[in-house]
Amino acid sequence: MAKDKDTRNFVLRLDEKTMEAVEKWAADEFRSVNGQIQWIINEALKKNKRKPSVD
Repeated sequence: MAKDKDTRNFVLRLDEKTMEAVEKWAADEFRSVNGQIQWIINEALKKNKRKPSVD
């Protein structure tokens, strides 16, 4: 994912098993864990028609 000036940082706590699953998924798709989490959130927003429009 491209870097964006408007990116905000926050702390995310995941249980160990969930983190391991995300790490494996990211590696399988040649993404960083951060990139994978961004992709997961983006896809969920699109699927639920909650993705804000980009002006």
